[in-house]
Amino acid sequence: MAFTFKQFHIDDMNCGMAVGTDSVVLGAWAQLTTAKTVLDIGAGSGLLSLMAAQRSQAHITAVELDASAAHACQHNFGNSPWVNRLTLVNSSIQDFCQQIEYKGEFEHIICNPPYFEQGTQAIQSQRAMARHTDSLSFTALLDAIHVCLAAQGNASLILPMQSMARFNDCLAHSQLCLIEITELISVVGKSANRVLCVLAHKTQPQMTPKSSDIIIRELSGQYTQTMVQLIQDFYLKY
Repeated sequence: MAFTFKQFHIDDMNCGMAVGTDSVVLGAWAQLTTAKTVLDIGAGSGLLSLMAAQRSQAHITAVELDASAAHACQHNFGNSPWVNRLTLVNSSIQDFCQQIEYKGEFEHIICNPPYFEQGTQAIQSQRAMARHTDSLSFTALLDAIHVCLAAQGNASLILPMQSMARFNDCLAHSQLCLIEITELISVVGKSANRVLCVLAHKTQPQMTPKSSDIIIRELSGQYTQTMVQLIQDFYLKY
């Protein structure tokens, strides 16, 4: 499926996961505008990398394991205005992190990771890989972020609310800490079903993370003003 944004175009036909609200919100919300180097873990179609390129002057490195998705990602990069600031690496993040030049290199890391640990997997192998932690466990992801994140850098992720208990358990055994949580609520009056997280290195006594929320839609189905402000630089109709 093709999706046209204000400043770039995405073709995600050969990717495990299509363009969705989760990634758009994460890409618009992440505090990466001043970063000089950004790492996109599990880049898929390249959406988060392209959003980061639009919002910053950073050089963005996108790591994608699946060859078909990597091909689509490179195609999308090549058709964007920021091709000279976008680099694709077709690799697992674990292998990528073994390369010494990337250790502590990135001022911001962004990721919409696989998050389902149980349940029926998608029949399509690409979609299963994108959704389930078989290919990238929370522990492996946190280890990768720890290795690649600059000393004063931050990492932004989005996770389902039901995955947070397991994620926090893995986080407690990592070298990272949670410094900000924003709960994502689909419709006014409902409980949050997604969580936006900001991580940093454990360099000082851990404090209570800053917390907030974002409501996506009014009861009428229209986007809230907060959501419009987030996506207005990207969606054509706003």
